[in-house]
Amino acid sequence: MRLLATGLILILAGVLVAQDAPKKKVRPPFKWVNKLPANAPKEVRHATFRSPSMGVEVGYCIYLPAQYAANKKKRFPVVYYLHGGRPGSEIKSIKLVPWIHEAMKAGKVAPALYVFVNGGPVSHYNMGKKGQMGEDVFIKELIPHVDATYRTIPGRKGRGLEGFSQGGRGTARIMFRHPHLFVSAAPGGGGHTTEKRISEEGGRESDKLIFAEGYNTWDLARKYGRNPKPKLNILVHVGSKGFNYQNNIEWMEHLKQLKIPFDHLIIPDAPHSATKIYEKKGLQIMRFHAANFKKALSSK
Repeated sequence: MRLLATGLILILAGVLVAQDAPKKKVRPPFKWVNKLPANAPKEVRHATFRSPSMGVEVGYCIYLPAQYAANKKKRFPVVYYLHGGRPGSEIKSIKLVPWIHEAMKAGKVAPALYVFVNGGPVSHYNMGKKGQMGEDVFIKELIPHVDATYRTIPGRKGRGLEGFSQGGRGTARIMFRHPHLFVSAAPGGGGHTTEKRISEEGGRESDKLIFAEGYNTWDLARKYGRNPKPKLNILVHVGSKGFNYQNNIEWMEHLKQLKIPFDHLIIPDAPHSATKIYEKKGLQIMRFHAANFKKALSSK
């Protein structure tokens, strides 16, 4: 009877543990176009463009500062924001807009457009297969569309790049691959340990994900370091409590060894969270872009 009672207790305990265990999040299937949620910041617009390479509609979100409507002739710089997650979507990072809007409304930072990118099935990577061209769709199609549709300051002097987590990896790769397109770049909380593995294993991240050799944040930094032109203004940011904190420190040492100049921002007690980063130090990141735009646009 004791054995039976003990067995019943163990079974019951197992059931209770199973009930209390957090359910694993099920990732929604990837889509190139995603609707704004009901609780989206009211300052955000959702739009699409037709991808010439894929023949499908691709979504993006855009924040236009109040000054954009007030001055119909003025052109503005633009920051492209790369979401985290794999896959993510154009709506994932729009939760940062309230901080951006309040800073610009209060005159704490110069007005700029912010575009939230859909990074494709592998989030800001090209995979060489139709439908998986996250980087090319962004660089070759979205940027020209935005410049043709909105009153941007076209060219690198008025263009910035930023992202967090998976988007931090994307920002770091893309800024080194396309320094002629961006005057300001702020990679945040990127998983550079995974990028280092890709470097060391000839492009292999896993059995299912194999990228082009050299297509990672370590090798691309080496390539740029050999000929650092045009000059990139870089701000590496990460929370001290984030799980990618240490590998960001190691990657910054890599940049130092390559003699690539950069600024850094360590946010004390911030976890791996773009919203917590913006809550604590978002204004500093925004001002980094604004200062680089101002300097570039004032130079001859």
